[in-house]
Amino acid sequence: MASSCIIFGMTATGRRLRADAERSVQAILEAAERVLKDDPAATLEQIAEAAGVARTTVHRRFASRDALVAALAESAWRQIAGAVEGARPATAPPLVALHQATANILAIKSGWTFALGQPAATEEIARLQDAVFTACDQVFRRAQQTGVIREGVDLAWARQVYLALIDETVHGPAGGGDPDAAATRILDTLFHGVG
Repeated sequence: MASSCIIFGMTATGRRLRADAERSVQAILEAAERVLKDDPAATLEQIAEAAGVARTTVHRRFASRDALVAALAESAWRQIAGAVEGARPATAPPLVALHQATANILAIKSGWTFALGQPAATEEIARLQDAVFTACDQVFRRAQQTGVIREGVDLAWARQVYLALIDETVHGPAGGGDPDAAATRILDTLFHGVG
């Protein structure tokens, strides 16, 4: 778990990382995403080379390859959670919040496909995922209360369909494209179907 603390500018002992150390951690995470997306079996040495840092720098920041992968996933989920919160799920009109959150998520997911495809390996990742799904459920409840979603619709099912549309948009043959246009297409499909 110490490696996850490094992501947020702190060491395991709670000390703030120097600016250059924070930059090297960010460079390692970005390189890890690129390298592992192309080769999930890539080594720490290959990631270090792609990040333009010494192998010892990666080993100093991350205790193991598993710790690096967990830190990578945690960083990506933290970005997703921040993007969802930035869409104001509790206060913005439901369709506005859904559109903004969807566009934000698409922009992040397209750049972190490997990281976001990893299982919730830490309690922090599970907590972040739970916060994202709770915010989604909140917006869907608000949408149902305002008549955007008809009464009687199973909101858990609606969320599953919504998340599947996001995943298909990111991983489908056309890719995500423009996040705003893709968000519009996702919400149009969700609320109006294809019939």
